[in-house]
Amino acid sequence: MTMPTPLCPWRMQVHHIHQETPDVWTLSLICHDYYPYRAGQYALVSIGHQKETLRAYTLSSTPGVSEYITLTVRRIENGAGSNWLTQQVKRGDYLWLSDAQGAFTCDTLASNKLLLLAAGCGVTPVMSMRRWLAAHRSDVDVQVIYSVRSPQDVIFADEWQNYPVTLVAESQARAGFTAGRLTQAMLSAVPDLTERTLFCCGPAPYMEWVENTAREMGVLHVFKEAFFTPATPAASEGVKLTKLSAEKTFFAARGDSLLQALESNQVAVNAACREGVCGCCKTQVLAGEYSVSSTLTLTEQEIAEGYVLACSCQPLSNLVVA
Repeated sequence: MTMPTPLCPWRMQVHHIHQETPDVWTLSLICHDYYPYRAGQYALVSIGHQKETLRAYTLSSTPGVSEYITLTVRRIENGAGSNWLTQQVKRGDYLWLSDAQGAFTCDTLASNKLLLLAAGCGVTPVMSMRRWLAAHRSDVDVQVIYSVRSPQDVIFADEWQNYPVTLVAESQARAGFTAGRLTQAMLSAVPDLTERTLFCCGPAPYMEWVENTAREMGVLHVFKEAFFTPATPAASEGVKLTKLSAEKTFFAARGDSLLQALESNQVAVNAACREGVCGCCKTQVLAGEYSVSSTLTLTEQEIAEGYVLACSCQPLSNLVVA
């Protein structure tokens, strides 16, 4: 029998697995205890039941509506988490999940006009919220625009027939799809655009374009899914960092986290939640000054030895990292 890891205490059994698209699967899980979560949140999954290998996935199900707790996962080449979940895990196997996390939710909003935008697998929290809104806030005017590479890449294809949605296909568009990518003209066509609260989830460049364009068009309230942070361009000046194990010296821009600096300089680091919760990015600082915003998974001895969570560490001076 598999055992829980410190950050993933929730044991769930795979009831069945459904292939959504050529490279996306939904795992339906049974939790024999009450598992509290909100529509749009995510959880860490212990990959291979190892405490050192955690990955964050949206809970694509909806509390109080869905029969099972579901994870919808796109298989990524060489992805340790996605390959294990989609190719090795079978019906009847057990998974260990963390508490639900994240603030990308709509259940406390007073707004009665929403715009939900999704691209690719970014549809997973959007569908979770769309079900919740249908069940609990039928008074809300909800507009949805979902962008995919091609019609065969629509996740939850059958379920979208239950809700009004604009489907946008970059290639092979057919009846029922708008050809191309999301454009400013498509946003302009949304009724009462500037009165809506906008939720957006998808690849980082997509979300950045949506936020910038929507704000330029007068949308005041924009929320993006943020359990991952895209790597920023490598800095050419700022705080000097020396990574001994990689025999590499580079810079961190003022205000960037240690994790941002490591990733932007192609220094390998394991990171899952990026919120100072999962502990994956634990790193030892051997010299230099820094501030931290979270030490949640670190012991007092580790802190005394200079260990930090890279996502929650801001360099204040030149640092030497193990």
